[in-house]
Amino acid sequence: MRADRLLALLLFLQTRGKVTAAQVAEELEISIATARRDLEALSTAGVPVYVQPGRGGGWQLIGGARTNLTGFSGHEARALFWMLGTAGLSGPETRVATRKLIRALPESLRSEAETLATRIHYDHTTWGKAPPTDDGHELLDTLRDALVHQQILDIRYTGRTGTTDMHAASPLGLVAKAGTWYLVARTDRVRTYRVDRITEAEAAEPNVDEPGTTSGRLTASATDHEFDLASYWAAHVEEVEARRSSVTATIRCPNWTVPILSAHFGRYFTVVSQDIDFTIAEVRAHLIVALAEQLAGWGRTVEVISPPELRRELARIGAELIEYDRDR
Repeated sequence: MRADRLLALLLFLQTRGKVTAAQVAEELEISIATARRDLEALSTAGVPVYVQPGRGGGWQLIGGARTNLTGFSGHEARALFWMLGTAGLSGPETRVATRKLIRALPESLRSEAETLATRIHYDHTTWGKAPPTDDGHELLDTLRDALVHQQILDIRYTGRTGTTDMHAASPLGLVAKAGTWYLVARTDRVRTYRVDRITEAEAAEPNVDEPGTTSGRLTASATDHEFDLASYWAAHVEEVEARRSSVTATIRCPNWTVPILSAHFGRYFTVVSQDIDFTIAEVRAHLIVALAEQLAGWGRTVEVISPPELRRELARIGAELIEYDRDR
């Protein structure tokens, strides 16, 4: 009897309580004769299972015995299924694996796992943004396989300036941030690539002149497995956020606008002081023009205290709109 079938049979018994050989045969897709032999083998192996002959009979675990095949504690199972949420049951491959895992849990944990797997849902798409399509799944599969099998990839990548180049990259990790996937990989240094800007990705062919190297003269490093993805990503986020907030402006706004501006600017909005009616705050962006574009719609409601360059840019936008309206 195969070990995987033995496990499946034991899980089936734990789930159903009492089963017939015909039910086992249907569940495991084997003949009824093989099902009977498997059940007898289970009993011979020491599993507390017995058969009740006749109408209404069947095979069942003695005393409703249960085996925690996963070794999970209640706290561990709760943490796992809280993290998975509905994602575990959302696709055919993960659905089967999640169902197997739930069935492997003892009955005392199974009900809670079922609830968490069907009642906790994570939506990583920000408001106002269209949900991601499935178009990038094939590319993500390629990147995932290269990461698992430590393959060097030849990728075609389009940067922020629109320039497209080929890169030989050793994948170090995949990160999903706010619905966008990023590939962290080592080239001549550790780099971050937006997956939606990768137009091609395939395993690099070994170089015939230099065995063990790739066409890009890049090999997987022995230290790659020691790479700390979480620490790298935290530092990368701080670096990007610093670049995106290099310009600071001080504004004066009515208190009722503070929740709206705070939600719009996020971490780039800081309250400096506040009285009964007005708030002094700092807002940040990567360019003066970017700040002006975000504040222009507020008109005279938001007063720019500094810098003077921002006030001039707002005046330019206003003059441009007046001229455009006059010309129409």
